[in-house]
Amino acid sequence: MATFLRDWSYQFPWLYRSISRGAALAVGGYERLRKLPLQGIQIHPQDRVLDLCCGPAEVTPLLAELSQQVVGLDASPKALAAARKRLPQVEFVEAFAQDMPFPNASFDWVHTSLALHELSFADLEQVLREVWRVLKPGGGLLILDLHAPRQPLIWPGLALFLALFETETAWELLKLDLPEHLQQQGWQSIRQTLHAGGALQVIQARKPAA
Repeated sequence: MATFLRDWSYQFPWLYRSISRGAALAVGGYERLRKLPLQGIQIHPQDRVLDLCCGPAEVTPLLAELSQQVVGLDASPKALAAARKRLPQVEFVEAFAQDMPFPNASFDWVHTSLALHELSFADLEQVLREVWRVLKPGGGLLILDLHAPRQPLIWPGLALFLALFETETAWELLKLDLPEHLQQQGWQSIRQTLHAGGALQVIQARKPAA
């Protein structure tokens, strides 16, 4: 169960950001953390890219360096205000990931970073259905999120972080074999890499081309 610090992390974003940047040292720093989902893939300037649950545009600038057609989506007006101020050239849309206001097959790539663990299992299922819907055939899904650590020494620190800042949904994601779940839904070319002693996972997957 999260504490008052979770509310503080929304009221004072610098608090959560400071802790996140400290934790990112385990993978070589914050910038490398944000680039992990983009390793080994090629985004072209003409590709249409959705930064799903983009928040205040922490990763969106990296995507905008690769593509001229980036769209950020988030449900928080405050986060989007910061995002628009940071990247006025990028289109940002206020909406829930469970009900995206985009036509079918709108994007070549969908990226989401450290957001899925905020969702209940039912909401996660709906978001993945929406991602499938808005992706073009052959389009790619890029995920960075929490994972159950492989090294026992990491568990105490992660458990404390989750207890202070997260809710039960984060624990639900740790129990879920996300690559297997995606495979059952029909995703292909699924590649999972683990980082920070297994506490973080990167998943790259493709919607079938036909």
